[in-house]
Amino acid sequence: MTVRHNKDRGKEPYVVDIESKTVNNDNFRTTLWTGAHLQLTLMSIPVGGDIGLEVHPKNDQFLRLEKGKGRVQMGPKKSELTFERDVEDDWAILVPAGTWHNVTNIGDEPMKVYALYGPADHVPGTVHKTQEDAENDPEED
Repeated sequence: MTVRHNKDRGKEPYVVDIESKTVNNDNFRTTLWTGAHLQLTLMSIPVGGDIGLEVHPKNDQFLRLEKGKGRVQMGPKKSELTFERDVEDDWAILVPAGTWHNVTNIGDEPMKVYALYGPADHVPGTVHKTQEDAENDPEED
């Protein structure tokens, strides 16, 4: 189920304890702040789950793992993920626009991540409780 009434604090000044907010988020995706050129989302990925293989043609992306262990895969094509690294707490992942990518939870607890997109990628205020909700959201490409 997609929720669009989450309080998105975008376009307002905002200060947040990002580690606490990220670690305490239990939704697959929570859009927290959407500005004119940047968006902040929180993610909770279950054990064995992933963010989903995707590409953002016009968005650079920064992801940071606050808790858990993950395997990052990136590449120029969906079928050509030539870059692979394992990451854990406090690691950052930088994804250039146009790069196919996925992060899989390879740990034994939910993986807690926050992501910054430039420009925004999701409808402000979006909450996806599960990955299935995100995949079934008509506003997601």
